[in-house]
This record gives sequence, structure tokens and C-alpha cells, in this order.
Amino acid sequence: MTNGTALVWLRRDLRLDDNAALYYACRENARVSVVFVLNPALLADERMGAPLVNVFFDALAHLRDALREHGSDLTLVRGDFAAELLALARRSEANAIYFNEDYEPAAVARDEAVARIFESAGHGVRTFTDHVYFGAREVLRPDGTPYRMFTPYKRRWLEQRAVSRRPPFSSRDAVRGKLIAREDLGDSGLPPKPEDFGHARFRLPEAVSEKRALARLRRFLEDGGAVERYGIDRNIPAIEGTSRLSMHLRAGTIGIRTCVEAASMRSGAEKWIDELIWRDFYQMIYRNFPHVAEGPFIAAAARIPWNEPGDAFDRWCGGTTGYPIVDAGMRQLNQTGWMHNRLRMIAASFLAKHLLIDWRLGERYFERHLLDADPAQNNGGWQWAASTGTDSVPYFRIFNPLSQAKQFDPGGAFVRRYVPEIGTPAYPPPIVDHTAARARALAVYGKAIRA
Repeated sequence: MTNGTALVWLRRDLRLDDNAALYYACRENARVSVVFVLNPALLADERMGAPLVNVFFDALAHLRDALREHGSDLTLVRGDFAAELLALARRSEANAIYFNEDYEPAAVARDEAVARIFESAGHGVRTFTDHVYFGAREVLRPDGTPYRMFTPYKRRWLEQRAVSRRPPFSSRDAVRGKLIAREDLGDSGLPPKPEDFGHARFRLPEAVSEKRALARLRRFLEDGGAVERYGIDRNIPAIEGTSRLSMHLRAGTIGIRTCVEAASMRSGAEKWIDELIWRDFYQMIYRNFPHVAEGPFIAAAARIPWNEPGDAFDRWCGGTTGYPIVDAGMRQLNQTGWMHNRLRMIAASFLAKHLLIDWRLGERYFERHLLDADPAQNNGGWQWAASTGTDSVPYFRIFNPLSQAKQFDPGGAFVRRYVPEIGTPAYPPPIVDHTAARARALAVYGKAIRA
């Protein structure tokens, strides 16, 4: 441990417990200041949506409350990341910065710029794996290259965990007596307001806090056998059959190690752990194959001649395609900021294959409207459904929205909740014929991918 002061720069890890950067900063330094940077350019980006901004701002408010319980506060600064953090380090006489890695391509470039400027100024830089269980270069094929398929990745992930378990960090205990409370170090405008950055207020389904996330995890794993039924219930949109932790994992109000550790203690939780491994997998893909952020993973898929979006895209966005299960899913997204995962697959497949509209338009629509918008997860899901990505569904697999509705919403309870006008003249006819659209997609995809 040094006698110095360190900055802990939080980003997608807005919690006190099970936080790698916070844990090591408190172990290795006498004093620690916790900081978050509000970057106007990032918040104004066209791919940044009001739901996600509201999630993060609510999480910041709750984090501030938690820090105040420890006699500290959250230091908030606004502006360019590197310049503001270096200026804060000088004001607080900090000699090191600690932060957890982020795998988004823009975030990687940002973090490298911050590291360079701190090192040039003679400050220490410490980075950690935190928002994934295993880092992007930890679960590799025997030849040392990244996996491209989920099943062998999952097998290796499980083997590695058996010999390299990652228990949660006791960072909440480590902060005692270490945190600085200096209101003059940053901006006193907490919590920040979405409207100050051009975003509307959005009603959140619950508090985005560490306390709420942990309570939701306990409820899912311990009450009423929800986790044991997860393998079946997770496909039925009319019931709450999922953990609903995605929003908390996105903002980092709960740690991935906490989730894996708790789930591993429960019999019947294997299917949910599989989904957490999928999360690691898509994050790994995003870091090792950054081209997926802008285009298809499969090179041949770049040859697919997409239709102009036009009115068809507008009808998909608004939930007026004439296919009730697709429309119900899109309306759920637009009204609540969340969409059931089965519906995400159905809606994505419909856009890319029935309408032959570029999946990237749908990906970005989801980004702007989801409370849990995580670029890696969203990209992986879209490329899977559009048959352009790693481990994706074969192009000749095309979801039939009618049979999907019969299988997963057999009584129509979910559809009626969001499409009350179904069966009346107010509900539009199908935008495309399923059989004809399927034949067209097979021809277009087949020619492009087999060429």
C-alpha cells in the first residue's frame, strides 16, 4: 500500500461491492476519490437513447447515496475524458488512476488515450477485468486464438472456471476509511438531469441501484423456483420468467462475479449460467473482432442487397406490421424500454429476413430504445438473428411469426396486452406474405452467402 491518493474512474460499474478497480485502489492506496465523467459528445451521440441515459443517471444518484453513507461523495466532472481526469488528478493530488476495462471499440480508444496522458504526466495507471467473468484474452482455443463459436467457448469457459474461480471482490469492505469527501473537486450537479443533455425523462421500472439489483438476484434464485423453471419460462413473454437483471448488468449495479457465484450455489441454475456465458462470449467477440461494431462478422454477408427501409421500416418500428407477435414486441419496447428476449429474436429476424432491411438499422433502433442497451449483446443478438454473425442461425432458418406466436403465446395474453385492436378493422393486414417473404429471403441470402 502507498500513502498516495488514487482516482477510481467508474463507467459501467456503478456499485461499491464486487468492483475490481475500487477494491485494488483501496488496497493499494491511503486515500481514494471516486469519479464519473459526463462527456457531452458521448451523451449527444445519435446511438445514445433516453432510456439508457435515464438508467445511468438514476444509478449515479443511488451510487452517490451509497458513498455518502461511507462519509464520502461522488466526484462528477463534465467534458473531455482525458483532460478532465488529469485536471482532477492534479486538484486532488492523486498519483494514479484505476478503472475497469470496457470492450466497446470507442471505449478502448478512449481508455488508451487516458492511459497515455496519465503515464506522460508520471501517474500510475491500473486496469482490471470486471464487467465480464473472464477477459477477452483469457478463454482461448488451443492455438491461442479467440473462439468463433459459442459451444466450444462455453465448454472451455466452464473448464477454466473449474480451476480458476473468480469470487466476488469484497470492495465494499475495502473502502472503509479510504474514501475522500471533497465537494470542491468536481461538479455539484448531482444527480445529472437527462434533459440537460438533450434526452427526455423516461419512466424506469425500478430503482437502478446496487440494493435493488441484489434483491432481484435473490428473488430470482431463491423464491418460488424461478431459476429452475428458467429454461422453459424464459421463452414465454406473458410471464416474468427471466431474471430482469440485464439493466443492472448494463449499468454495473451488480457484478458478474456476484451473479455467477450465487447461481453456482443453486441446483437447476445451469441454463441461466449459460446465458451469462453468452454475455461473456459476445463481449469477447466485440473486443477481439471489433469490425462487428460496424458490419457483419461473416464477410460474405456484406454482399446481401438490403431493401431501402422506407415505410416498411417505419411500420416495423411502430409495431404496425400486421404480425401480432412482432407488433406486440415492438410496442413493448417503445412503451417500456425493454423487450422479452424471445421477441427480440422474432422482431430482428422479421426485419432482416421478411422485410430484407439492413439489420444495422434495427440494431441502432434497439440501442436508442432499450434500458439495457449493451452494444456487444445487442450486436451479437442482431447478427445471430440476421445470419451475419459468429455462431449465428443458418440463413435458411427463418422464424415464422405465426407459429412463434402459437408456440410461445398460445392464449394470446401477451399480444392482447400490447395490441388491443387485434381482430378489429383498426389493425392493419400483414405487410408481407410469410411464404413469399421466406422464399425471397432464401433466394437473396443464398445468392449472397454462397457466391
